Amino acid sequence: MKIIISIFSIISVGFLASCDDTPKQAAPVQVDANAELNAHTDEFRKEIIKVTDGVYVAVGYGLANSILLEGEDGVVIVDTMESNETAREVKAEFTKLTQKPIKALIYTHNHADHIFGSGVFAEGGNPKVFAHDSTDFYIDRVVNVIRPAIYTRAMRQFGNYLPAGGRINDGIGPFLASVDKPDAISLMRPTDTFKSELKTEIAGIKIELIHAPGETADQLFVWLPEKKVLLPGDNFYKAFPNLYAIRGTSYRDVLQWAKSIDLMRELKPEFLVPSHTRPLSGAETINGILTDYRDAIQFVHDQTVRGINLDLGPDEIVERVKLPEHLAKSPYLKEFYGMVDWSVRSVFSGYLGWFSGNAAELHPLSKPERAKRMATLASSGTPLLIATQKSLEEKDFQWAAELADHLILVNEDVTQAKLLKAAALKALAETQISANGRNYYLTRAYELDGTTSIPAINPNNNPVDIVHSFPMENIMAALPVNLRAEEALDENIIVAFNFPDISENYFIHLRRGVAEVQKRNAEKADITVTVNSQIWKEVLAQMRNPATAYASGEIEVDGSLIDLVSFLKLFQPE
Repeated sequence: MKIIISIFSIISVGFLASCDDTPKQAAPVQVDANAELNAHTDEFRKEIIKVTDGVYVAVGYGLANSILLEGEDGVVIVDTMESNETAREVKAEFTKLTQKPIKALIYTHNHADHIFGSGVFAEGGNPKVFAHDSTDFYIDRVVNVIRPAIYTRAMRQFGNYLPAGGRINDGIGPFLASVDKPDAISLMRPTDTFKSELKTEIAGIKIELIHAPGETADQLFVWLPEKKVLLPGDNFYKAFPNLYAIRGTSYRDVLQWAKSIDLMRELKPEFLVPSHTRPLSGAETINGILTDYRDAIQFVHDQTVRGINLDLGPDEIVERVKLPEHLAKSPYLKEFYGMVDWSVRSVFSGYLGWFSGNAAELHPLSKPERAKRMATLASSGTPLLIATQKSLEEKDFQWAAELADHLILVNEDVTQAKLLKAAALKALAETQISANGRNYYLTRAYELDGTTSIPAINPNNNPVDIVHSFPMENIMAALPVNLRAEEALDENIIVAFNFPDISENYFIHLRRGVAEVQKRNAEKADITVTVNSQIWKEVLAQMRNPATAYASGEIEVDGSLIDLVSFLKLFQPE
């Protein structure tokens, strides 16, 4: 029974919206805040904003916005706030605009700040509730084995237990509302769900719901085709996207997130009404902002994967991956919520898991043990090189390997440090019962002392029939992660690729350090390449000389051949 009570007490306060029980009698926080973060608070000034006829958004009433769509004989509410209290306040304001009944609720996704005021909006009626068909599944996951940890970390992320003056804002909203009472939240379960796309009409409003995975797997966006209004949910807000949430999340498919924004761009919206931060208007303005937003996401993904393929660890990749200047300066990509370095680590972990690749980290010393040894070393005044040698002599091999890493990182006695680390790894290999562990330790040791090296993959070793078997879509999609972004920051070129034998067309828009690949005809192209798909696969696999193929007429180029060659060189692996 205690277990059951514990679980349901977690449910009552532990949804991601969570509670706000600020410690009583705590002294106000006397900690200065970043000036830009302070200024960002103005983004959340409490207001009901008219976007266009029949479209209103409540900003500043809680962490998320709630959006009112007014129809002929009723209204639709998109996202319902995080608590009954905030929902009642918003509903009262909406009622001042129209007395029409609420015909439907739409959840853009499962997060608590979008769904747990839904009972308030449903009072006195029986509205349909629209959501993606996986939303119920993600709502139900609130009762899971790591909920206590998520709750604790969420409270730290949102600052709910900070004394007065501690929380400036929550990055995408002013605050996360209190739900510390038994009737603080309510939930209407979805009644109408869909998998990919749903077109419907509610109260005379034509509405399209499109599945668009991004911040969550069940994310959708709402498109009002007659008004050219797009509601992107949490796939866009005025802050760098939360590609990883420090409260703890499973891997978010950031590349899919960028693709979901591309779906939005294709609609050419004239109004953009996000579920956090303020609405935007103007088709050209919106297109430019969405393009920068998706480019920032893809840049982080592609350059992280590029670093992975260069055999770099997460710390090294974090040092390399910095947004291009034009993206870093965008007011819509300031790191008020997500951060680039957190995102890099998430992408690394999403592809490769926890292990950085450094053999010294396979079985590291415990943190208390390492701290004790570092304190002893610091107080002894022993030079790091001497301490490393001594550890090796004393057969303290793990400590020797870790100290050797420090020598290498500070670029001190690097050659000798590598030899010391190699010796330590060989000794550690002798202790391994795991064949994987032994092999990894030994291989890295022999790489460090120069005994062996692992050659790069030779594409010519692949049988041509295997190369031909790969889908062209996969081949083209792999190009951006090889982009030498630092050499392409001033580039803006569109290259179209036509493959008549398979009736497929692609284009790559190389745009200031990001290569956007689309599977369709380009509206305009600087260069057009027409070639048999199998020949092109062989060219990319370095099995066929492109110059020879061009000279023989197997590759047709409409545009500058010199520019095409320069373009392709930017994608050559290092």
